[in-house]
Amino acid sequence: AAATIPVAPSAAPSAAPRVLARPEAPTAGTGGRVLALLRSLADPATALLDALLDALAGAGYGGAPTERQQPHQHLRTQAQAVASQPQPPHRQESTTAANSPRGGVLLMGREAPAAMRTLLAVGAWYASNIGVLLLNKTLLSYYGFRFPVTLTAIHMLACSLLSYLCIDLMRLVPPVKLHSREQLKRVGLLGAVFCLSVVLGNVSLRFIPVSFTQAIGATTPFFTAVLAYALQRRTESASTYLTLVPVVVGVVVASKAEPSFNLAGFVAAISATAARALKSVLQGALLSSESEKIDSQNLLRFMAPTAAFILLPCAIVAEGGAFMGFLSDGVSPGMLLLLLLNACTAYAVNLTNFLVTKHTGALTLQVLGNAKGAVAVVVSVAIFRNPVTLAGILGYAVTIAGVAMYSEQKRRSKAAKDLAKEATGPTLAARAANAASSQNGSAAVV
Repeated sequence: AAATIPVAPSAAPSAAPRVLARPEAPTAGTGGRVLALLRSLADPATALLDALLDALAGAGYGGAPTERQQPHQHLRTQAQAVASQPQPPHRQESTTAANSPRGGVLLMGREAPAAMRTLLAVGAWYASNIGVLLLNKTLLSYYGFRFPVTLTAIHMLACSLLSYLCIDLMRLVPPVKLHSREQLKRVGLLGAVFCLSVVLGNVSLRFIPVSFTQAIGATTPFFTAVLAYALQRRTESASTYLTLVPVVVGVVVASKAEPSFNLAGFVAAISATAARALKSVLQGALLSSESEKIDSQNLLRFMAPTAAFILLPCAIVAEGGAFMGFLSDGVSPGMLLLLLLNACTAYAVNLTNFLVTKHTGALTLQVLGNAKGAVAVVVSVAIFRNPVTLAGILGYAVTIAGVAMYSEQKRRSKAAKDLAKEATGPTLAARAANAASSQNGSAAVV
């Protein structure tokens, strides 16, 4: 029997509810019905968020009761009023909702304090990053889902779907378009490197603990510096290169002291780290011009389908037979729920990273990133109870210290270059003006 969808009864009281057969193919109104369902689900979420904001920030800000009964209408009215006013250049940036007159993001008709927004974004970023690591490890090592390529393909399919939902339908981030075939090729290359790094990271989780993968992943600055020189001949100062020594030494110490060391997992983790560094270098090189720069959410919107297109045939060839045997044994509802949660969390990692980048500065982001790795190690050891040694802890601490010094040295080098540009800029302009004026036979005073 065909699946059926109940339809709301007609206006006549005596009319019985009609039942329509589900169409075999999506119709033109399918997207409208999905959006209507999302909007209907948004009302309870609106009331819950209003109550949460009242509890955290206290009453005394926000709309009147009549506005709170119609939060979407109030939000549209506020958006129209703000859109009609000219915005300063530094305020003209995309937001997920309308901007308030003071520049804060309006949440359900209320302006959330900046500190609260930042705290919520950082908390969600930590939770999603650590959560996806723990869920991947649980599935791959404890639930018998030993299919890292298939798992990554599920992640990419979920990221493709959720990116389309959040950007193209809900417009949480303004969608961008690729301007040329050359730009499409560049984004496709980034998507291929991106999926390679994720697959290798998931493969490593099959064989080694989360804490060890985090220690290896901390060496990303080392691979970034090496690949930047190899591909772009981009050099850093000697003091910057010296800060990479403890990064490498710490991982060597941690590897020798790791009780659960596995060569296959170690090679996969190192390769995943190098692939992440390669993606970072390629992204800076291929999308360097202002006209080609793409925010992380839209970049994921293009990369995820590319990665899924690559991974699906690879998963069928490499894991298809074993995966079908796994399905034939029966999949519990708990496993399905875990896979769904894992896929959604994989997208949340990218979304929350975008939000944290938007609400924090570069230095704060570096500090938070270093701390996130340490928190992930502590949480994973507490949950999985994998053995650790004092030498391993010391090696990881040395690596983190080296990464922190590298980040600080990079920041200082950039600041020094910026100051040098500011100092030489007027001088060069003055020389050019003097030369031009002398050619015209007049004296210039600068």
